Amino acid sequence: MPQLVPFFFLNTLFYGYIGLFIILLLVSSIILPYILKISIIRNIIVKL
Repeated sequence: MPQLVPFFFLNTLFYGYIGLFIILLLVSSIILPYILKISIIRNIIVKL
């Protein structure tokens, strides 16, 4: 089935990019503010 190879490749690429985009959105909207909040709190505690 060599005629299905390009479709399989594009399908894999497409879902890979969608997965990466979703992971990037999650990291930028949830994990980064959490890390920023923790570092700000640490900074305040150290200055006390």
